Amino acid sequence: MPSIKWELRSAIRELSVRGLRSSCKWAAEALVGLRPAAGAAADEMSSPDSAVGEAEAEEPEEELDNVLLAKAYFDSNEFLRAAHTLRAARGARARFLRWYSLFLAGEKRKDERMLEEGSSGSAAVPTGRPRAVNEQLVLLHAELQPEAEAGQLDGYGQYVFGLTLRELQRPQEACTAFRLAATLCPCFWAAWTELAASLPDLEAVAALELPSHWMVSFFRAYAALEAQQNVQAINLYEELLGAFPSSPYLQCQLAHARYNLREFDEAQLGFEQLLKRDPYRLDQVDTYSNILYVKESKRALSSLAHACVSIDKFRPETCCVIGNYYSLKAEHEKAVLYFRRALKLNRHFLSAWTLMGHEYVELKNTAAAVDAYRHAVDINPKDYRAWYGLGQTYEILTMYFYALFYYRKATALRPYDARMWCAMAGCYKLLNRKPDAIKCYQRAESNHDREGIAYTELARLFRDEGDATQAAHYFRQMLKLREQLEITGPETQEALLFLANHCKDSGALEEAQQFCSRLLDFGGHEKEEAKALLRDIRSQFSKQSTVQ
Repeated sequence: MPSIKWELRSAIRELSVRGLRSSCKWAAEALVGLRPAAGAAADEMSSPDSAVGEAEAEEPEEELDNVLLAKAYFDSNEFLRAAHTLRAARGARARFLRWYSLFLAGEKRKDERMLEEGSSGSAAVPTGRPRAVNEQLVLLHAELQPEAEAGQLDGYGQYVFGLTLRELQRPQEACTAFRLAATLCPCFWAAWTELAASLPDLEAVAALELPSHWMVSFFRAYAALEAQQNVQAINLYEELLGAFPSSPYLQCQLAHARYNLREFDEAQLGFEQLLKRDPYRLDQVDTYSNILYVKESKRALSSLAHACVSIDKFRPETCCVIGNYYSLKAEHEKAVLYFRRALKLNRHFLSAWTLMGHEYVELKNTAAAVDAYRHAVDINPKDYRAWYGLGQTYEILTMYFYALFYYRKATALRPYDARMWCAMAGCYKLLNRKPDAIKCYQRAESNHDREGIAYTELARLFRDEGDATQAAHYFRQMLKLREQLEITGPETQEALLFLANHCKDSGALEEAQQFCSRLLDFGGHEKEEAKALLRDIRSQFSKQSTVQ
């Protein structure tokens, strides 16, 4: 435990002096969440300034002042000015700060160009796929490639090299650079998240050569959650809670995993406990608002929106919470306005793109919906909601083969989600490919279709195919589920009428009579048919008694 605490304290200082604020915050939260060590040994660490002192000792004395000046420019978002100040840098920290400043300057200019292009188009419709590129990539690659080949890059340098390669569309080389960055600087969280994003699936994660370090457990849990292996992620995060019992990050990730599993009550409780401990936390509060939206908790969502505005109204998460609130009130134009505002604050905010796509579907603006979903999958190809949204949009456009392509993407990411299989089956049904539709609905049934859509559709498909036995089986399953959920409707009447006829034809007259009696509680033509069936059944009973 003392060594973990020392590593985290040292990493916080190293990350802070390099301007890596997000990773610095993550490491600080992990440090505070760590279980207190027995005795005072955990606090007998190097002095608070030791890590900074070591970094400064590696730099030429005449360079230290320039580094301090460049860091001041960096903190003021004057990235090109910071890079220019360190143009003759030789120390590791100074060179990293120069390279990272150049990369961020290029990204900033790219975002500006994209906004400029967008301002010339319609205000109601997002712009097309981004054409702007980071203008600093060629220079960065020319400087970093020889350093990497000579083995002269530290973990932070490898991280910037990985970012450069990623933007140059060289994913395999970027993955190698991020792995080296994480190996050389194990407490550098951004290196681990970029490594997870560069890997296609959990099999690639398992095949990776990783250092023997406690941070690998955090990485594997994060990768499992990103790959929608939520049960595995929960198990890994609960193991980590043993060493980090007070970590807000772990509690947040556990709540997120339960949200992915549609365990909304447990997820809501997790977020509420987290906000009770840290009422000013806005990280992933948009996910909490999604839960309240699904549960239609309008009052709780309104309270959450007001709380977020009072903390920081110019955070993307706050804008998404407000957007969800307006969406729940069916004010979709206002919802779009706030999701667009979130994207002005952070163009790479995944949740805003996906949610805005949903709103455009509600507004029947399919072109804008497709564009929003495409931006979402560009940012994160593992976002099943965006793939599913694309499938729904193309299905609305009656472009069923396109819809199937995107539904397949969604089912590959969420193979245990019945909704994905039901959506794909619906497309097959519209294409009159009934055997394929049956297979998909059966996959949905095997993955606990809570809404009973699969049972109903399977019963109808088998009925149409002339397989009365299978149709009766699925109609029975559907009735059983509807009784548990206390749901009635036309589907219930349809099932009761079919089962009554099937039982009568197969000689189970008493059971047929029971189904007919239940139908008498409903109105419509089914009730009249049930009365006619009951007359036939009584007639058959009379014939049987006469024969006896």
